[in-house]
Amino acid sequence: MKVDPVTHKPWVTPGRVFTAFKYTVFFLLTFNVWFWYREDAAAAAHLFPGGVDWHNLNQAYSATVDTVPWLILLYLFELETSVIHDDKLRGGLKWVLMLVRTVCYLFIISAFWGYVGNWFQITNLAPFAAADPCALLDSGLSWIQDYDDYPPLDATACLGLAGHELVQVAGTDIIGTTEAARAAGLLALTDVINSLAWLLVVFILEVEVLLQLWNKLGQRLVRVFQVSKVVVYGTLFGAAVYWWMAGDFLDFWDAFLWLIAFVFIEMNIFKWQAEVQEEEAHGHGVDDLAALDGS
Repeated sequence: MKVDPVTHKPWVTPGRVFTAFKYTVFFLLTFNVWFWYREDAAAAAHLFPGGVDWHNLNQAYSATVDTVPWLILLYLFELETSVIHDDKLRGGLKWVLMLVRTVCYLFIISAFWGYVGNWFQITNLAPFAAADPCALLDSGLSWIQDYDDYPPLDATACLGLAGHELVQVAGTDIIGTTEAARAAGLLALTDVINSLAWLLVVFILEVEVLLQLWNKLGQRLVRVFQVSKVVVYGTLFGAAVYWWMAGDFLDFWDAFLWLIAFVFIEMNIFKWQAEVQEEEAHGHGVDDLAALDGS
């Protein structure tokens, strides 16, 4: 077994394996940004035929706009709860971190409204009359294969649409069956619920971290936060399961990784709270001994 020449301890330890696994998850989440950007760009070409500008950017690229600030927040939580010592989380550094977090939250809230906009758009449907969808092959229409997946109408697709009641997404050249449109709408609604649940997660974590830094996190508040997290994380897990059942692998995979990542953050906070309680108990013990010596 290889050992560290300085500490003379094994290279492979449970702590190092855990750290490697944690940062592998963080890396995979970072890499997912590319997949979200590619998916957003493909869908935006059909949902916004007039082009994307700053007015509709957060709706057209809602997943990308959402993921990047979330990654920054994830790394900030990791720094605050595991890397940087409490004594250094004050003064100028504290204000810098608060500024960065505030900017991230603005983008995340903007992305949330983008998800809401997408849901309203994909559920804004009108009947589409077509006796023979295959006669529309050269019309520039796209069809609803999945939420955020609208390929051009081809011979195979038009045969699948024939004989079904069709609808068109208002303001676009996207058509599809009522069943496909309903499924896309449910996936869009799941995005809204998932985004709102994650906003609640970070709100709880922010309050918990601040109270921890101010030494005002009592056992009663800890229990309140724990119950709240069970509800919110349960909602997020339910969204992940729904994506899996709906065959939306990227959403499921990303949600699964995010849940694992925040399990790590929760473990950091739990360890942090235990260390603070131990330091306080040790400090009280020293004070008590000093008082006894003084008597």
